Amino acid sequence: MRETLEFFVTCPKGVEGLLRDEVLALGADSARETVTGIEVQGDRELAYRICLWSRLANRVLMVLSRFPAESAQQMYDGIQQIDWAAHLRADGSLAIDFTGSLPGIDNTHFGALKVKDAIVDQLRQADGTRPSVEKVQPDLRINVHCRRSEVQVALDLSGVSLHQRGYRLQQGAAPLKENLAAAILIRSGWPKLAEEGAALADPMCGSGTFLVEAALMAADVAPNLQRERWGFSRWLQHIPSMWERLLNEARYRAEKGLAKPPAWIRGYEADPRLLQPVRNNIQRAGVTEWVKVYQGELATFAPSPDRGQQGLIVCNPPYGERLGDTASLVYLYQKLGEVLREQCVGWQAAIFTGNQDLGKRMGIRSHKQYNLFNGALPCKLLLMDLAPERFITQAAAPQTQKQTEQGTAAPVTTARLSESAQMFANRLKKNLKLLGKWARQQDIQCYRLYDADMPEFSVAVDVYADWVHVQEYAAPASIDEDKAQARLQDVLSAIPQVLDIPQSQVVLKQRQRQTGKQQYQRMAQRGEFMTVHEGQVKLLVNLTDYLDTGLFLDHRPIRLRIAQEARGKRFLNLFCYTATASVHAAAGGARSTTSVDLSKTYLDWARRNLSLNGLSELHKLERADVMEWLAQEQQSYDLIFIDPPTFSNSKRLDDVFDVQRDHPKLLELAMARLAPGGMIYFSNNFRRFRMDDAVAAAYQVEDISAQTLDKDFQRNTKIHKTWRITRRA
Repeated sequence: MRETLEFFVTCPKGVEGLLRDEVLALGADSARETVTGIEVQGDRELAYRICLWSRLANRVLMVLSRFPAESAQQMYDGIQQIDWAAHLRADGSLAIDFTGSLPGIDNTHFGALKVKDAIVDQLRQADGTRPSVEKVQPDLRINVHCRRSEVQVALDLSGVSLHQRGYRLQQGAAPLKENLAAAILIRSGWPKLAEEGAALADPMCGSGTFLVEAALMAADVAPNLQRERWGFSRWLQHIPSMWERLLNEARYRAEKGLAKPPAWIRGYEADPRLLQPVRNNIQRAGVTEWVKVYQGELATFAPSPDRGQQGLIVCNPPYGERLGDTASLVYLYQKLGEVLREQCVGWQAAIFTGNQDLGKRMGIRSHKQYNLFNGALPCKLLLMDLAPERFITQAAAPQTQKQTEQGTAAPVTTARLSESAQMFANRLKKNLKLLGKWARQQDIQCYRLYDADMPEFSVAVDVYADWVHVQEYAAPASIDEDKAQARLQDVLSAIPQVLDIPQSQVVLKQRQRQTGKQQYQRMAQRGEFMTVHEGQVKLLVNLTDYLDTGLFLDHRPIRLRIAQEARGKRFLNLFCYTATASVHAAAGGARSTTSVDLSKTYLDWARRNLSLNGLSELHKLERADVMEWLAQEQQSYDLIFIDPPTFSNSKRLDDVFDVQRDHPKLLELAMARLAPGGMIYFSNNFRRFRMDDAVAAAYQVEDISAQTLDKDFQRNTKIHKTWRITRRA
């Protein structure tokens, strides 16, 4: 007669339905879902099969008894009613997992102690032999759960949790548990896709859990085939012959499955330090012929299966503190959506996120959503068909968030210009004819159109796509204030007509020498960022909130030069501001980038710029005083960019930084961090700056200022000076 035992099989919350289907497929006659598990009846062989083959379970608990109890003593008495000699030797070891509460038991440690006493007291021999407590590898692990004055006692046949397959000894930050990864793959339809010969790719693979679990499914390998120790290994009712038969069956299936032509399964990870640990995990799992991993940023992800097949993109992008603030994650998800729309049309995608609002930023409509839990954190699995009809249309022209919410800006209205305004408009038209054509030819979206070309109109006019940023230089005392104000109004009336934009897209600021805290103070609180393109990267600018926009237009040539020269190099960006040069270096293939600045505001901005381009935490941001940081830093760098302010007296500094006075010491410290054969680009915009003779004597110094001025700044050659500095041969 077939024995009938009662089991409770636990799993991550949200996976219960999948686990029920899996256990039924393994031979159970029936199963009932509960919270974080299922109740099932069957024989010992079913329990063994679940332990060996379940990709979703945490633990397999064989229920020994249920009984009512209203106190610790009643629980003790009920435990003693179980024949423990049928399960554990008197000189064996045990561990107790106690959950829940009863009257008189207000903590789990006391509850576990009471259970242990009941078992030990029953098995204690006349000579004093008794079971001992062993928390790590006990002969028997006993699970006791108390709820509503009822006690359930069970044997844990799994031992350590079944999600611990044994292949993942090394892992990255915040890894998914193996059974949760398996649940995501099953929900995504991967088993059926694998049977059809589909491919699978993870653009942010971390420790490679999705990749290994996908390969084990595709090759029909039992997930716990390699485990050597089980909760039933020293259980007195264990049947080794039955277990060995099931093991041999699983080994045969694995051998047969792994002999098939391997599925195309690929992972990409930005951090090269994780590649070898991931490959070690893959090797331990026995799927090296099935899974390959490569170094690559999200920005460069483009799956190209050998046989041209399509398949599943599966990804667990960060959604917590791992990458920084929420704004950075917004841009990362936008980049992920952009990559999927451009590189993966025809594929399916499964995106697992703890923040559904971030998932919406991808610009792709999901056709199914599932609620899952990563530990205690509620998450969403978003399933997407990567077809153009599922893509949410994006506006072609860059817009601020406020514009998007309010709709299209009002059309330009034409008004008659004064004689003075017409004079300014004529100069602006002349510049636009020359510079506009040049900018279009060079694919330059942001450039300086006018820079106090006429003394009467002392302003700088910068174009940012379809917006204009106007900076009014402080008028000298000799100029009448009313007259200066009238000239400014002439400028503001002419710009919309010449550039054919609404007045609302012209932003005005007054530029004057900044002192004290003013250099970092906000001018407004609108928080509106827009995305602009430069070279191969996208950057965030804010035209309203600060004196500067987040992008120094005059440094465009040096940034593009850095992008060309950074491949394979360790790049250091000092006084990094919003780290635009670091973004260019990273996109250009830098081995790593490190960006240092004292301003939290600008480093947060820098983090968003990196995320916007799909660049990872491999590119470090350091909040520190540059001089102090250099004095303590030990790493070497192949390419260093230094663009210090003329002065800085942040409240975090004990002294004022003065570029004229302090640049010899600054360069000395930077040179100490320069790798052999490395190079420094040093720049500043202090018009009266003079390079110290000691610097020129100590190092090879070349003035390359003329090479770092584009056509839009050649009218003002004093905007900055730049030097290329290397060690003397």
